[in-house]
Amino acid sequence: MTIGKVREQFGANAEAYVTSEVHAKGASLQRILELMNPDKSWQVLDVATGTGHTAFALAPFVASVLATDITPEMLEKAGQLATERELSNVMLEIADAADLPYSENSFDLVTCRIAAHHFADVGRFVSEATRVLRQNGHLVVVDNIVPPGAVGNYVNALERFRDPSHVRCLSLEEWTSQFERAGLAVEHQETLAKQLDFDFWAQRHDHVMKAYLRAILTEGNTAVKIFLDPHENEGSIAFRLVEGLTVGRKMA
Repeated sequence: MTIGKVREQFGANAEAYVTSEVHAKGASLQRILELMNPDKSWQVLDVATGTGHTAFALAPFVASVLATDITPEMLEKAGQLATERELSNVMLEIADAADLPYSENSFDLVTCRIAAHHFADVGRFVSEATRVLRQNGHLVVVDNIVPPGAVGNYVNALERFRDPSHVRCLSLEEWTSQFERAGLAVEHQETLAKQLDFDFWAQRHDHVMKAYLRAILTEGNTAVKIFLDPHENEGSIAFRLVEGLTVGRKMA
């Protein structure tokens, strides 16, 4: 999918990201703060910020946060939220995750949360994030992960069927490889399970498409069902996805 198509799709759905429980409140927001223990002197870059939730969580604890995205509508919503929350140290700019328009050694921390599965070239993003980090600075990536092999392929196919802007969720092992290839020392990794409501997850689609998605979700083989754990929940279906959180340090 081209950048233009991605902008079109995310622009049309920007409002939903303002209130999305997964993006606005997920446990990984607090974990980033706990693990990084941010300093008031830090300059932070939040890549693919969406409507700004990660940037806003960090802003009270650092000198400044530059929140970037390729979708103007997302940044417009983020700007409104930043104003409502009186966060004067959050700046917003359009930028491509694979071609960051910033100088080397510019930031103490780079974050990217629940977005990288939309990137056409994850390796390029990690390389760019590493380039703009200062020595001993950290890159923190949170994204949905999948097991290696057939189960991961099945989950990625399901996600692409629901959302054409989805490219690929990586495994935790692949994230380690991407970080190390860029010259980052992996200092911490963990996983965080999250429960999703099927109707919310599939809300963009009509009843025919929802029926297809429900069938794919619930009729996978045993290994797929173990990973996704589809189950009845108050008259609807809920299922599980897993976020991986990886912290890497730019070596001196």
